[in-house]
Amino acid sequence: MRIGILGAGGMADALGTQWARAGHEVMISGRDAAASAARAAAMTAEAARTACPPERGPERGPESGPESGPVAVRAGGWAEAAAFGEVVMVAVRQAGLTDVLGSAGAALRGKPVIDVANAEGPYDPARPIAPLIRDLTGGHVVKAFNLCHVDVWRLTPPVFDGRPLAVPLCGDDPQALAAVRTLVADLGCTPVDGGGLDRATLLEATAAFMIGLWFGGADAQAVLPPVAYSGL
Repeated sequence: MRIGILGAGGMADALGTQWARAGHEVMISGRDAAASAARAAAMTAEAARTACPPERGPERGPESGPESGPVAVRAGGWAEAAAFGEVVMVAVRQAGLTDVLGSAGAALRGKPVIDVANAEGPYDPARPIAPLIRDLTGGHVVKAFNLCHVDVWRLTPPVFDGRPLAVPLCGDDPQALAAVRTLVADLGCTPVDGGGLDRATLLEATAAFMIGLWFGGADAQAVLPPVAYSGL
C-alpha cells in the first residue's frame, strides 16, 4: 500500500517507520524539505535495522507488499505526498492544519484520510477536528491512533501484559475503514469499531480526558474494568 503522510514529526516517524518495516511504500512531507529528507533517511535505516527476515511460501511472488520486507521511505512536498498515497495520514499540529490541507490541494478528495490529531489546549467539542478535515479535503476520514503517546507506536509490537493494544476507529466509508484496519494490524494491534465519523468527537474528548489523567499521574487504563465486569 502507498501511504502519504502530511507531516514529518514524531507520529509520522513512528507510524511511518512501522509501515515501511511491514513493506508499505511511505512518503512523508514537511515545511523543511531538507529536514524531511533527513527524517526519511533515518526512518529507512531504522526500518531496515529492526526488520524481521521475510517469510515466503512457494505461492508468494517478488511483488512489494507486507511480505517483502522493509521499503525505503521517501520525502516530498505536501501536494506530492497527498497525491502519492492511496491512504493519506494527516499528522500535523492543529494550528497549521488548514494551511497544510490547503497546500495539499484536491489530491485527498475521495481517498482514505487518517486523522491522528488531538486538540492543542482545552478541547472544544463544538470544534471537532475530524469533520473539519473531512470538509476541507473531501476525503473519507477515519479517526485513529490519537489515544497513545508517540512512543507507544514505536513498540514492536505494542503489547501489554500479553494483550495487543486495541485501536478504535471512527469513520463512515467501509473501504477507508478496511484500509486502516489493515494498517492497524500491521502494527501488531487490534482494530476496534468505534462507530461513524460523528463519534470521532467522543474519541477526541476521550483523548483530552485521558491525557489529563496521565499528566496527573493516574493510571488511566485502570479506570475501566475488564469486559466481563462491564455489565453486559
